[in-house]
Amino acid sequence: MSLNPKNFTPRRQARKQFSRVALLLLWCATTALSQKAPPADTSLPKYDLQTEGKTKGVVDEVRLVPWGAKKEVTELILKIGDDKVRISVCPKPFISFSKGDEVAITGSKVKQEGSEVILAREMVRGTDTLMFRDNKGNPVWNERTGK
Repeated sequence: MSLNPKNFTPRRQARKQFSRVALLLLWCATTALSQKAPPADTSLPKYDLQTEGKTKGVVDEVRLVPWGAKKEVTELILKIGDDKVRISVCPKPFISFSKGDEVAITGSKVKQEGSEVILAREMVRGTDTLMFRDNKGNPVWNERTGK
């Protein structure tokens, strides 16, 4: 190997350095793009139009419960005669309820962790009609932020 001064010119060194940086950036970009997206939380129940129904009752209890990896959601315990039914309504910051509120619910009855819960799509409270999901059962709030 000869020590040729042409091999040590600043221009040639800069070109080599640029090539190394470009290859490193290409490798990083390829690695980042090949990463799999985190799996969706399939343990959460989905709204089922086939099980949609209507019910009326009085709010007996208001709870904030964890909902998968997301923030807390408002869950109502609705008293219908002698029975109590769980109603999953919406993320915590969306709206508030009080014990004793008389409500009419349109929602989908689904199973969550072995028990039945109704995912509310629409609720009538007094003269107010509250929409939590569209006609296909998709939440009207941003599922990422809960707002």
